[in-house]
Amino acid sequence: MAKVKTQYVCQNCGYISPRYLGRCPNCGEWNTLVEEKVAPSKSSSTNTLRRIGGATTKPELLGEVSFTNEQRIKTDLGELNRVLGGGVVPGSLVLIGGDPGIGKSTLLLQVSSQLSRHGKILYVSGEESASQIKMRAQRLDINSEQLYIYPQTDMDEIKATINDLKPDAVIIDSVQTMQEPEIQSATGSVAQIREVTSDLMKIAKGQGVTVFVVGHVTKGGTIAGPKVLEHMVDTVLYFEGDLNHSYRILRAVKNRFGSTNELGIFEMREGGLYEVTNPSEIFLEERLKNANGSAIVVSMEGTRPILVEIQALITPSVFGNAQRTASGLDRNRVSLIMAVLEKRAGLLLQNQDAYLKAAGGVKLNEPAIDLAMAISIASSYKDRGTNPAECYVGEIGLTGEVRRVTQIEQRVAEAAKLGFERIIVPSNNLKGWTPPTGIEVIGVATLAQAIKVALG
Repeated sequence: MAKVKTQYVCQNCGYISPRYLGRCPNCGEWNTLVEEKVAPSKSSSTNTLRRIGGATTKPELLGEVSFTNEQRIKTDLGELNRVLGGGVVPGSLVLIGGDPGIGKSTLLLQVSSQLSRHGKILYVSGEESASQIKMRAQRLDINSEQLYIYPQTDMDEIKATINDLKPDAVIIDSVQTMQEPEIQSATGSVAQIREVTSDLMKIAKGQGVTVFVVGHVTKGGTIAGPKVLEHMVDTVLYFEGDLNHSYRILRAVKNRFGSTNELGIFEMREGGLYEVTNPSEIFLEERLKNANGSAIVVSMEGTRPILVEIQALITPSVFGNAQRTASGLDRNRVSLIMAVLEKRAGLLLQNQDAYLKAAGGVKLNEPAIDLAMAISIASSYKDRGTNPAECYVGEIGLTGEVRRVTQIEQRVAEAAKLGFERIIVPSNNLKGWTPPTGIEVIGVATLAQAIKVALG
């Protein structure tokens, strides 16, 4: 009988050590190494990966590879279709992560009901019983004859059921609760998650079954388990939001079938998740008129322009070192913009505490938000309100210049559609296109010029 070896595996990054260590040398986290017993494998994992769907692959010339255009399946949720790149791709492996209670199971139960119109759906739950899922389905008014509920955590049983039922899509809720009987480590460990995901990948690619996988997240907001989990799947979606608010944001961070910059916005109601077709109105509906420290930016999330309010509060610092706090914005970008304002625009900010926020819980991280951040900071510092019918788009350089941004036509058109009367943009973006009627487009070349136009 072969000897069973013992190793210590980091539950955060998957690092393997022959002995226990208090701190993982790979990711630097403390107390994440867990003891696992490793039994000798019966077959080579390399040979297993080469056989996808039971057929041994062989090298082919690129010109001789047969290819058929992917037929995407549309759901009733247009926001989800856009984030996925146009719909659900058959045979794809989609990973959805999010905080507990954010609505991942609700979203997938609704999607399962909609996909059941096109074929059989197997909903595998390792966290809830069939009666609990039935209660949620009644609340969501879901009753499909093609939707099968299967409370199970044993992967051998799940694979046998998939072979017998032959579903068109499988929902795994969640991957951390599934267990491979051949692996000796505990459920939810790195080894278990890696093997479970590997089996699901073979099912998706070999049998053409669409697989949705729910993944838990860590305290840092990333999906729990080894990073290889995200590398193995086709699409990684994050379901974000504040439990105290009804709005949820679905964001793609990896997508082999579409853009990774798309954003879908939903509202959680008693009857489930409903898509928000015009999120700009939500982000602006509670804005105070003539409030100082407020500026509207037209940000691009994938192919969609979204108007978001950036708020700034500048107050004299009580302590020696001024604080820089940001919510929904990059803190380093805030510090950079404030340094440029002090050096190029003459604002004395070194003894001022700065608190910035992107209203509505959205996260902004593109260069075009620089100008709106600078205007909101200058507005709060000078205690002057901005024009409520005005918005700002532009990137700021370290020398104080306002640099051009991409997709300026879509940004201006979205601002005009929502009733804004004036938009300040980089002067270099004024060439080669005609602004729509009803909105005044003002080009600025420097940060000082933009502040003078916006605040007088």
